[in-house]
Amino acid sequence: MSQLVTIYGGSGFVGRYISRRLAAAGWRVRVAVRRPNEAMHVRPYGVPGQVEPVFCNIRDDASVRAVMQGADAVVNCVGTFDRKGRNNFDAVQAEGATRIARIAAEQGVARMVHLSAIGADARAASIYARTKAEGEAGVLTHMPQAVILRPSVIFGAEDRFFNRFAAMTRLGPILPVVGGNTRFQPVYVDDVAQAAVMGVTGEAQAGIYELGGPQVATFRELMELMLRVIRRRRLIVNIPFGVAALMAGVMELVETLTLGLVPPAITRDQVRSLRVDNVVRADAKGFADLGIMPVAPEAVLPDYLWRFRPTGQYEAIRESARNLRA
Repeated sequence: MSQLVTIYGGSGFVGRYISRRLAAAGWRVRVAVRRPNEAMHVRPYGVPGQVEPVFCNIRDDASVRAVMQGADAVVNCVGTFDRKGRNNFDAVQAEGATRIARIAAEQGVARMVHLSAIGADARAASIYARTKAEGEAGVLTHMPQAVILRPSVIFGAEDRFFNRFAAMTRLGPILPVVGGNTRFQPVYVDDVAQAAVMGVTGEAQAGIYELGGPQVATFRELMELMLRVIRRRRLIVNIPFGVAALMAGVMELVETLTLGLVPPAITRDQVRSLRVDNVVRADAKGFADLGIMPVAPEAVLPDYLWRFRPTGQYEAIRESARNLRA
């Protein structure tokens, strides 16, 4: 019988790529999510019955334990950007991750892979970064042989980074950014998935891996790259951190007054995160230790950002026609 892996958050942005790779490798994949009816897109990744979405609430021991029964390995991809509510930073990224690791240890699960983030630091100013660090500590307490992956900003067809800012270019001639000089090391989602699969199969040694792509660029430089890909000209305006923090505070107040109906475009915690470079440390283990050659953004962005070009998929035809007339 093929081996079984439970992937918490296995239908999300990164999780779906891990699910697809493990299914292709012959694993049975149990995709643990809050809304299984919204995760049916994972089922075609394998033969009938090989990849199955199941209900799980990672805030509940019994729920986490039920979907882990019989698993040979577990992967935790669950994360959040929510500061409030029941599924907040602490509940999901600290307590939830620790709960999964504790129950995995109780059930004798052989391997665990945990998806964290570059910048995870118990002393960070950002709550997001602190809870990521708390989650890592909890995982290592119960599963000391776990593989922990810390990616930089992740790009891919379903990302919430390049897609978000490309959509903003449709709203006007100005593209505002916070932390224009902050450095990132964008990493392709399927490269992160490949690293996770190596952790599941035992090809990766236990430890923390910081995952960044082949290029380091500032936020402004990434926006300039995105604009070249979508063939648009926009004035990139860098908003100072102090001004951004005030704006975020007002947006959070509006969110509170509207009972969450108007979510903030940016939060004060995100502003704090943007003050810190998001790149791989020189002494960290990474893709090279896994034998993975990461993909550069230029090789992938045109495949999914074309829809933000002025004439979408026809932009290349128009450019070709202009060249012929020339």
